[in-house]
Amino acid sequence: QYATTGCSLTLHHTEKPEHEDICEYRPYSCPCPGASCKWQGSLEAVMSHLMHAHKSITTLQGEDIVFLATDINLPGAVDWVMMQSCFGHHFMLVLEKQEKYEGHQQFFAIVLLIGTRKQAENFAYRLELNGNRRRLTWEATPRSIHDGVPAAIHNSDCLVFDTAIAHLFADNGNLGINVTISTC
Repeated sequence: QYATTGCSLTLHHTEKPEHEDICEYRPYSCPCPGASCKWQGSLEAVMSHLMHAHKSITTLQGEDIVFLATDINLPGAVDWVMMQSCFGHHFMLVLEKQEKYEGHQQFFAIVLLIGTRKQAENFAYRLELNGNRRRLTWEATPRSIHDGVPAAIHNSDCLVFDTAIAHLFADNGNLGINVTISTC
């Protein structure tokens, strides 16, 4: 299906649907969490889409920044999103709050590369919560936006913590997450 965009694989018809789900040449979907934006396009067009359609997303420059999630006590499912630019690439930082069951909320913090899975393997990221003589750190390889936030959460390939932990590190309902990107 994606031969016109560069895929050169020839597969048996039974293997085709599975490959098309993970094909690097399939169009990229808008990486913003939530299902409201249905945009799809080439990797080269993703940043321009984000800058025009999602103007509220803040971009910080540098490999070591603070991602500030404000009002973490807002009820229901909430997403905080920002961009980090360093090493000639753009990374999407996402903090997602979900209600797992009545009264029990979990937070998921994820870093995605606006790039391919192969490019993502060249980087590592560290998320760190600090405060009150406590430190919580998660280090991993960013995922490509081709994989997306739901896949990272489904595989628990992200920093996961509950409301009680969030309150240990929050200041007046705001949570600062130190984000460091490095090359491998």
